Amino acid sequence: MKGMMMHQPLLVSEILEFGAGAYPRAEIVSVRTEGDIHRETFVQMRERSIQLAHALRGLGVEMGDRVATLAWNGYRHMELYYAISGIGAICHTINPRLSAEQLIYIVNHAEDKVLFLDTTFVPLIAAVKDHLPKDMTFVVMSDKDKMPDAPFEVLCYEDILEGQPTEIEWPVFDEDTACGLCYTSGTTGNPKGALYSHRSTVLHAMMISVMQSTTFKEGASVLPVVPLFHVNAWGLPYSSLLSGLNMVMPGPAMDGPSLFKLMDEEKVYSAWGVPTIWQGLLAEIKAQGRKPEGFEDVVVGGSAAPRSMIEAFENMGVGVGHAWGMTEMSPVGTHGIMPKWMEDEPFETRIDYKSLQGRRCFGVELKIVDEDGNKLPHDGKAVGELFVRGNTVVAGYFKNEEASAKALDKDGWFGTGDVASIDPDGFLSIQDRAKDLIKSGGEWISSIDLENLAMAHPAVAQAAAIGVKHPRWDERPILVAVAAEGAEKPTLEEMRDHLSSEFAKWQLPDDIVWVDAIPLTATGKFSKLNLRKELADYQHPELRESA
Repeated sequence: MKGMMMHQPLLVSEILEFGAGAYPRAEIVSVRTEGDIHRETFVQMRERSIQLAHALRGLGVEMGDRVATLAWNGYRHMELYYAISGIGAICHTINPRLSAEQLIYIVNHAEDKVLFLDTTFVPLIAAVKDHLPKDMTFVVMSDKDKMPDAPFEVLCYEDILEGQPTEIEWPVFDEDTACGLCYTSGTTGNPKGALYSHRSTVLHAMMISVMQSTTFKEGASVLPVVPLFHVNAWGLPYSSLLSGLNMVMPGPAMDGPSLFKLMDEEKVYSAWGVPTIWQGLLAEIKAQGRKPEGFEDVVVGGSAAPRSMIEAFENMGVGVGHAWGMTEMSPVGTHGIMPKWMEDEPFETRIDYKSLQGRRCFGVELKIVDEDGNKLPHDGKAVGELFVRGNTVVAGYFKNEEASAKALDKDGWFGTGDVASIDPDGFLSIQDRAKDLIKSGGEWISSIDLENLAMAHPAVAQAAAIGVKHPRWDERPILVAVAAEGAEKPTLEEMRDHLSSEFAKWQLPDDIVWVDAIPLTATGKFSKLNLRKELADYQHPELRESA
């Protein structure tokens, strides 16, 4: 017997309508590439998003079309989120840190119809335009009088909005319709696309608004330092409108002094981002001798936050929420809110728990399994591969049947590639990465791809890539290599030049360690475990220089 309740589809457009109606005075404050500060209310964002929706239709965008964005955190990017999804198209956010090769691949794989880009990225697109779809339309996100000179045909964002209606009858369609696309390069091979639905996006926004309870206070201001081009800024563009949070957008200015100034002036209450960003902010806080006015809450994810960072924030009265997730999870899977009983525990004990990866969010199930796929107990002792399942977890990858088949187990759980334990109180502890990925500044670097290209150099017989600790980026890649017999060893710069054909600058190794042999496993693979043991005393060049 079914319940006798109405059934309305969960659509992204309803979040926009709710936010503008429930919190008309809430606003978005943006640092623009034009060099100034822009402010608009949720009501004004709704009107401009509607104008943009009409403009998109005028550009020929239809249901299911992919519309790409290459932009910083700002009000125009927010308008794109709602306008694109609102008319049933798919918002494809592109990470500008990708190599040219990866960018070309994902734009063509997604078959993007229109690309919106900030002025900063005009040179980037100019360099690859001949490899992008021939009929693609380019729109530069700028005021008319600030439009840059572009060596290819572009439209002006404000021009296409001008004169468009400020009201619309948002289309109603199935809530499982796709609304967002984000590619991950977390494993070997080409990037893989996570295709989010309206249903999954709305549920994710509701979930984090409830679970990350310290952040979502009506009238407070949140600073999404996590980029809108990376997994929907962890859902903040949606959950903020559900909760009445003012949004303070840093644009391209994400260094410590710039963030401190913006947060101080706007009295930012909560800030979300990866550990590397907070290291810069902490350095500025130390230089200023105080924290930004009103700053009380920080959410850290993307990579593990150092214990010293958590302690530093907590000691100045800023509560730390240590979250974990993946692109394939929309992306939040756990939250860092401490249970009530933790209040009576000593400071050191609370930091111990805050250093873990938090507890699962409602709607996200976690399991750890052994090598045979058998479930292991959540006793804090058993360690196994981590699998997840839920309404905000991908069921496969966009146009990639092979990767989809490998991603899920026989019961439909998604394999994260992490090795973890879960304790009786539900706290997740990530122990290691099953596939030896290197995570630098919150972004994945494939060790195998680095190794394969390094060994394509004629002077290199063998090469293994591993991550080493770095004071700012959490990890940085280095190469451990064996020279080809009789060959002259290439310098670090020569090797970086060789690798730059397929890797972005930030993905290149910071050092080469030349050895006589790389330890192997019984099956003839590089033994990263033994290699790390052999290099236990190794220090990143920057650490050696500062010693």
